[in-house]
Amino acid sequence: MKIIKQLFWLFLFSFLGELLSYLSPIAVPGSVLGMVLLFTALQFNWIGMEQVEDAGEWLTNNMAILFIPAGVGLMTHFGIISSIWWQLLVVIFISTTLMIALVGVVVQLIIRRSRIRSEQRTGRVSPQWKGEKVSDPGTRS
Repeated sequence: MKIIKQLFWLFLFSFLGELLSYLSPIAVPGSVLGMVLLFTALQFNWIGMEQVEDAGEWLTNNMAILFIPAGVGLMTHFGIISSIWWQLLVVIFISTTLMIALVGVVVQLIIRRSRIRSEQRTGRVSPQWKGEKVSDPGTRS
């Protein structure tokens, strides 16, 4: 009965995401909206983690099963894919490169902001990342 209740919560948020996607003029997949809604509900403690934990853990442990239909779909449309494979490779390479660069920039911005906030709170200046050695104040170098 516990798993059924947990699946109910997951399916409810999935349904709400699909409904919101259908009603929204913005083209966002319902599954993504459902996950955002579930995340929001968990963050604000509208539902507890224990209410979805076991079912969610089972789904993530068996995620490979969920990719089988996509793999079969690729195999059945191999004729179409074989004629545009080089274009797919170019798109994959460019999007991966851009994503790595974007993540790097975002991480650097987050590090800078956290360093500035830390300096404002403590009044101490943090060492720079580029080549500056960090030494323990109690030791002599």
